[in-house]
Amino acid sequence: MKTREEKNDREFGSWGEDQAAKHLEKQGFRTVARNVYVGKKEIDIIARGRGMILFVEVKTRRQIPDADSPYGRPATAVNAKKKENLLYAVRGYMFSHREACEGLQPRIDVIEVYADPSAAKNKVLEIRHFPNAVTARK
Repeated sequence: MKTREEKNDREFGSWGEDQAAKHLEKQGFRTVARNVYVGKKEIDIIARGRGMILFVEVKTRRQIPDADSPYGRPATAVNAKKKENLLYAVRGYMFSHREACEGLQPRIDVIEVYADPSAAKNKVLEIRHFPNAVTARK
């Protein structure tokens, strides 16, 4: 059974994914799937548009980290192991959805969503989008 904190974190993460999907729509992409699992590896958002298929990792935080933050930027949480997991999941998805992916250029992006910590209810403070943040190159 999930604790209240785990449930709140999951809801907050889902809210961040909603905001990232809206951001992608404004960029000309259409969300085709969310929270897709390939084995035990997850892809937060899959979107299509402009001749591409995007696989997006979303990191949501309650405030923008400053230079003294011990955790750094959320995008830095996409470390070597997470990148490996994303590449595995993307390859698996593309293999099992060959027809849907045909003719589209794959790209793995990271989107950081920051909530305004002073707002009573979740409100977007800032969105930072890092296109092609994960590549198969070593």
